[in-house]
Amino acid sequence: MTAIVQNLVTSGVFELDGGSWDVDNNVWIVGDDTEVIVIDAAHDAEAIADVVGERTVRAIVCTHAHNDHVNAAPDLAKRTGAPILLHPADRVVWDLTHPDRAPDADLSDGQAITVAGTDLTVLHTPGHAPGAICLYSPELGVLFTGDTLFHGGPGATGRSYSDYPTIVQSIRDRLFPLPDPTIVRTGHGEATTIGKEKAASADWPA
Repeated sequence: MTAIVQNLVTSGVFELDGGSWDVDNNVWIVGDDTEVIVIDAAHDAEAIADVVGERTVRAIVCTHAHNDHVNAAPDLAKRTGAPILLHPADRVVWDLTHPDRAPDADLSDGQAITVAGTDLTVLHTPGHAPGAICLYSPELGVLFTGDTLFHGGPGATGRSYSDYPTIVQSIRDRLFPLPDPTIVRTGHGEATTIGKEKAASADWPA
């Protein structure tokens, strides 16, 4: 049985560099009737746990460590016993939100995370944050991009620990080589495809 993808939208506040913004986040739950992984435990651990139900959470995977993507991770980990996985380059960002609670294990480029018999490959895509990653499943034809790539282009790079040339290089080198029909499941907002964003990228700022 191939894994299925579930989406939960949670709401809260993104905080960085002294500012705060109301945001809606996509939480992605990937798995089957018995086990799942949670991608980006945002804002509301109880709501996420309710969707998970009695299924085993194999891992809580963080696409990056901005507070709106990880603020519910420790609570969800406590509820489920699941480890929190983060790329080590984003530890500096993680510590802004959770200085007293380290992630449980590191994510690395090329690492395979398997759930419900389906492999998801970690792609390190710095730019929005130094340890930002995407998760790609060719079997599902899906790429989970966090805040690296959206419907309409790259994620924001106007705040600390981000860099526009770096995110563009990450997208062009790591994401655009994927098949055009690949569905892009983003950290906020609606889905898109690799083909659509590749075609539109000619209009990105230099």
